[in-house]
Amino acid sequence: MKRRSLIALCLGTLAASLPGLPALAAQPLTVGLIPAEDSQAMLENSKAVIDTLQKQLGMPVKPFIATDYNGIIEALRARKLDVAYLGPFSYVLASSVANVEAFSVAETKKSGRSYYKSLIIARKDSGIQNLEQLKGRTMAFVDPSSASGHLFPSAGLQKLNIDPNKYFSRVIFSGSHDASILAVANKKVDAAAVADRILAAAVAKGVVQQSDLNVVWTSPDIPESPMVWRRDLDPALKQKIAAAFASVKDVQWGDQGMLNGFVPTNDAAYNVVRETAKILNLDLKAMK
Repeated sequence: MKRRSLIALCLGTLAASLPGLPALAAQPLTVGLIPAEDSQAMLENSKAVIDTLQKQLGMPVKPFIATDYNGIIEALRARKLDVAYLGPFSYVLASSVANVEAFSVAETKKSGRSYYKSLIIARKDSGIQNLEQLKGRTMAFVDPSSASGHLFPSAGLQKLNIDPNKYFSRVIFSGSHDASILAVANKKVDAAAVADRILAAAVAKGVVQQSDLNVVWTSPDIPESPMVWRRDLDPALKQKIAAAFASVKDVQWGDQGMLNGFVPTNDAAYNVVRETAKILNLDLKAMK
């Protein structure tokens, strides 16, 4: 009796280890996400993406919501996540401390591209048409950690030997791109640094008129937030993951809104972010 039980146990263990047999459930693919507003909203907005990935991969996909980028990076370092969604600056940090690589990036329907730009704008009736005419004027940035609302324009100015703290008569942080746009429109400041896509949305809503504004500086392309994977994932699994993301079309994706889909990217696409961090002597580990 004991011998039959032992044989049965051994056979059961062997069967569970054989490929193609459903004795054990497939290990889930873990995907780290950053909430735009709250965890529940991010889960709801990402449901279509997760469902499509599960269908294409033929395996469970388990989302993991962190409160900030540091939580995602630490989970990647600990190999508790396979794939994650990171911001441009947090990806550069992650690539230096964790074994990760960017492989895909969202292309939004509203812009039809996978990058955006920072602009410095001024009212047309102010007579300001270039950076030279901004000397001694008032300037609005969005937030110290905003890529398009502070970091990229600050680096761009520094490359032109302009120190924002000395060049402008007053510098403020408005707290949001919309607030900066309104500050210019309402003559609270002479100029402001904002994201082109947010300015376009403000124009579309009738908040401001494009004809009332001058663009006095434009940044290089800023790559959108990438999807990254651990470099040590099985190559065959990576291939399946890349194909699965490529199949995601016309879905809602967190704060990016409706997507055309995901398109391939690579680590080199974020060298512009590394260059910006270097110019500004940024401590990326202090950023979220």
